[in-house]
Amino acid sequence: MDESGGSGQPRSGTDESTERRPDRTAPAADPTRPDPTPSDTAHADPEPENGTQGSAGTDGAGDAGNGSADRPEVRDTTAPEAQRPTSTPAEPGTEEGAASGAHEPRRPHPDAPTPHDHQATPHLDRTLAHSGTTKGRPPQRPKDPRGGLLMGRPFGVPVYVAPSWFLVAALITWVFGGQLDRVLPELGAARYLVSLFFAVAFYASVLVHELAHTVAALRFKLPVRRIQLQFFGGVSEIEKEAETPGREFVLAFVGPLLSLVLSGVFYGAMQFVEPGTVPGVLLAGLMISNLIVAAFNLLPGLPLDGGRMLRAVVWKITGRPMSGTVAAAWIGRALAVSVLVGLPWLTQSGALGSDAVDNVGMDTVMDALLAAILAAIIWTGAGNSLRMARLREHLPELRARNLTRRAVPVETDTPLSEALRRANAAGARALVVVDADGNPLSLVREAAIVGVPEHRRPWVPVSGVAHDLTDGMRVSAELSGEELLDALRAAPATEYLVVEETGEIYGVLSAADVERAFVKAMARPN
Repeated sequence: MDESGGSGQPRSGTDESTERRPDRTAPAADPTRPDPTPSDTAHADPEPENGTQGSAGTDGAGDAGNGSADRPEVRDTTAPEAQRPTSTPAEPGTEEGAASGAHEPRRPHPDAPTPHDHQATPHLDRTLAHSGTTKGRPPQRPKDPRGGLLMGRPFGVPVYVAPSWFLVAALITWVFGGQLDRVLPELGAARYLVSLFFAVAFYASVLVHELAHTVAALRFKLPVRRIQLQFFGGVSEIEKEAETPGREFVLAFVGPLLSLVLSGVFYGAMQFVEPGTVPGVLLAGLMISNLIVAAFNLLPGLPLDGGRMLRAVVWKITGRPMSGTVAAAWIGRALAVSVLVGLPWLTQSGALGSDAVDNVGMDTVMDALLAAILAAIIWTGAGNSLRMARLREHLPELRARNLTRRAVPVETDTPLSEALRRANAAGARALVVVDADGNPLSLVREAAIVGVPEHRRPWVPVSGVAHDLTDGMRVSAELSGEELLDALRAAPATEYLVVEETGEIYGVLSAADVERAFVKAMARPN
C-alpha cells in the first residue's frame, strides 16, 4: 500500500505494471510459479482471533512496533527458489496497513497508481508478521454485564436489581423511618421494618412503570434487552428506535400514565383504611411517591419520558428525529442545572412544605447531595441521548462493501511463505483458504502468522494457521447500518468473509474497521 495514505501500490524496483481487472479476488496461482500475475485482487486483511485484531489503521499500542519505515528489508533465504517470497503483505497494524485503511479504499493518493495497478513491493516486508510482537491488540468487544441480581423475566424480558438499589433502599428506610417516628411513635424500632416494606413497594411501582414501556415496545416489535432497577428509579433498555414519532410519543407516555394510574389506585385504597394507621400511612406515601414519579418524568427534557415526548413532537414537526433529540437534550441539560440550583433553594425556603428554620445542618447537606446526584443523572442522560442520536444518524454510512479489504485465495496445502508472497504481489493483505473448486473454507489468522518463525514458513501450510468459516462469519456485501451491526453481533468474531449475492468472494471485513468507522461517525458533527 502507498505509505503516503493512498490506496494504490507504490512501484517497486522491478516496475512491473499490470492491467486492470474487474474481478475482486486474485486467482490461486500455481505454487511453483515465482511471479504470479499481481492484478487479480479483492479487499481484505488477515485478522487475528481471540481479540487480536491488529488491523489496518489500528490505533493501538502495537502500531509503533508492528513496522517502521526505517526497518531493513527481510527476505526468506531458506525457501526453495520457486517459492522464495520477494516480500510479504502489509499485514494489519503496520504503517503500510494504516495508510491503506479500508475507510476510503477507492480514493487513491493523487500521485499514486490506481487501486488496481498492483506491483510487487519489496518494502512491505516490514510487517507485523516479521516484528515478533503481538502488541497492539485492539479493545475486545464489550461484555454484556448482567446488571445485578436477576429477579425474573416478565414478558420474556430479564429484570435486574442493580447493587445501587440496596443503597437507596437503605436511604429510603432511614428517611421514611424518621417520618414514621413523628407520625406513629408507638411503633418504636418496628418503624424501620415498615419503612423497608415501603421501599420495596415503591420500587415495585417503578417496575410497573418500566413494564409499561416494555409492553409498548414489544407491541411495536422493538426488542427490549432488559429492565434494570437502580439508584434513582429504573430503565428499560430498548435496543431499537421507534419507527415513527407517534410510536415514540406513545412509548414514552405510557410510563408516566401508569404511575398516575397507580397513584389513583393508592388514593382509592386510602378511602377504606383509617388515617394515621400503618396501612393508611403506607398508602399515602405510595400515592404521593407515584405522583412525584409521574410529574418528574413528564418534565420535557431527555432522558426523562417527557423529553422523549418532546422529541417526538419536534420530530413530527421537522421530519428529522435528530432535531427532536437536540432540542430535548438541551432542555434536559437546562433541567439538570435547575435541579442543581433550585431543589436546595426550595427546601431552604420551605416551599416544599417544611419550615425553613428546620432545613439547616445535615438536612441542607442531604438536599444538596440529592440535587447534585439528580442533576448529574439528567445531564449525563441528555448527553448520552445526543451521542446515540448522532450514531443513528450516521449508521447508514457503515457499509460492508466500503469497509471490506482485499484478499487473495490460496489452496490448503500452499506454503505460508508462498501465500504471503502471492498476497504481497497481488496487493492484498489477507488470505482466504479455498478448496480445489475455489470455495472458501477458512481465513488465515494473523496471530498465527506472527507465531511462525520466518525460516519455517516455507514448510507450514496455510491450513495450519487458519480458522474455519462458520455460517455467521459470512456476511453479504450489501449489508449496511443496523443490519450490518446486527449480523456482526449475532456471530462475534474478529473478521468476516464478505460475499456477493451470487456467492462470489468479495473480501474480508474486519471488526476493528467497523469499530473505527463507528468512532468516526460518533465524532463527526451533524
